Amino acid sequence: MEWRGHTIPVVDTHADSMLDVVYGRRRLGEHSTVGQLDIPRALAGGLSLQCFSCWIEPEYKPERALQRQLQFFDRFWQEAEANPKTMAVVTNGASLKSALEGRKLGAIISVEGAEALGTDPGLVRLFYRLGVRLMSLTWNERNALADGAGEDPGGGGLSRAGRDIVGEMERVGIIVDVSHLSEASFWDVFEVHTRPFIASHSNCRELTSHRRNLSDAQIRSLAKAGGVQGVTFVREFLGGSEDLDRVIDHMMHALDVVGDSLHLGLGSDFDGVENPVSGLEDVTRLPALADRMSARGLDDMVVENIMGGNYIRFLQTYWD
Repeated sequence: MEWRGHTIPVVDTHADSMLDVVYGRRRLGEHSTVGQLDIPRALAGGLSLQCFSCWIEPEYKPERALQRQLQFFDRFWQEAEANPKTMAVVTNGASLKSALEGRKLGAIISVEGAEALGTDPGLVRLFYRLGVRLMSLTWNERNALADGAGEDPGGGGLSRAGRDIVGEMERVGIIVDVSHLSEASFWDVFEVHTRPFIASHSNCRELTSHRRNLSDAQIRSLAKAGGVQGVTFVREFLGGSEDLDRVIDHMMHALDVVGDSLHLGLGSDFDGVENPVSGLEDVTRLPALADRMSARGLDDMVVENIMGGNYIRFLQTYWD
């Protein structure tokens, strides 16, 4: 994104655009008036790197989860093949560097809810070979690996199989995503982690008491683990005025909790919400977010860190 006379990277760690693609409602490479994100609009908004979530609908779980997951992967790779001039699949540091230098939209396959794995570590290795680089263990519900945020208050933590899956993800190089985990599951991940992890799309519970948001203790521990919190644009998680300024309220709270600007990024949840917040109607509005952050008193370097610099450094370090 061109901002203040130079180019800054912009990274978003969660969008559900692939669901429309799988249903055949639209293609990533075509400018659309439907939804909030496609490649032409992403490039117009200055987006550098997008994690495309592959979320399995509840009716496929658990028996048909693996088949449905593979359909998502297949359609993602079809989109990559159809858009070689504008989309670059990112799986390591070299492909990340190439995407940034080529001014293409870098694209990472992420998985939201690991029901398709069952409890089989071999499928973790297979998912990695198919391009997956980010995965959460649950969506909101309980599965064989862990309890999701929908089980709170009082949800349980990781199962023994869930701990094994976390270990295998870390070993092969799939980043653990703790968004959607129950609080007990979050603390279990923190206990067993050997590599940094992220919360791809979670806000601050101190500002909005929602089970999908993180407590101050979780935010501090995520940063201590070397991770990044992706502030999301979901109205229910924002509370208050539910607009662009409220997004920045959550950012500023997280900055105060951690004490630096190195562990915060964006996790929009574009195409995962039917009613986007005012001022962030789609991905083309991301420059307005940077401008408003600056107007609220955040230094240019802090703005650049949050917009994408932190996630770029996280990925480079993780893959190196």
